Amino acid sequence: MDSAVAAAWARDEGYRIVTLTVDYGQRHQVELEAARAISLWLDAHEHVVLAADLRTVGGSALTDAIDVPRGGGTAGIPVTYVPARNTVLLALALGLAEARRATAIVIGVNSVDFSGYPDCRPAFLEAFARVAEVGTKAGAEGHAPRILAPLIDLSKAGIVEMGTRLAVPFAQTVSCYDPRTTGAACGGCDACRLRRKGFSEAGVADPTEYA
Repeated sequence: MDSAVAAAWARDEGYRIVTLTVDYGQRHQVELEAARAISLWLDAHEHVVLAADLRTVGGSALTDAIDVPRGGGTAGIPVTYVPARNTVLLALALGLAEARRATAIVIGVNSVDFSGYPDCRPAFLEAFARVAEVGTKAGAEGHAPRILAPLIDLSKAGIVEMGTRLAVPFAQTVSCYDPRTTGAACGGCDACRLRRKGFSEAGVADPTEYA
């Protein structure tokens, strides 16, 4: 949901959109199918799919044989944190951006209503922007792509409100960490709870199918 809203924001700002989907070994294909559908809705100039098998690394309920927690109340960084995932995703996005001569990379992280992931915080994005500046040809030539996080200071309700304004087809988006084979969201994981809370607080009907 957050990525779809961030991409819609970029399109609204006048950017030509290249979408990147990463098959990192997550539990389900529903997320990948949703990304394809949103890319079509955006009329993206290009939709690139890359594989980065983080299941080999493991260490997360999303990429390992660890149960996805439900019901909330977990202290600290939850087991749904995928080790260095956003670092890997942004590195792939940076390579693609440099190859396509892109001026910006847009990522849908936010640091308000989130599950405590360290790679969803402004300090991480600022550090990665520095990597782009010093570790790429584009950066050496003085035009590294900017790292834009338009949702960084928004609550989930704020994200729903922005997406509604931009006519994002929320029914085609996926948030659930452990959806059923039918595609229905589990309704109990942190991502589902935050999604439901966002729609409720925004006063917008939630189109999600919950198991």
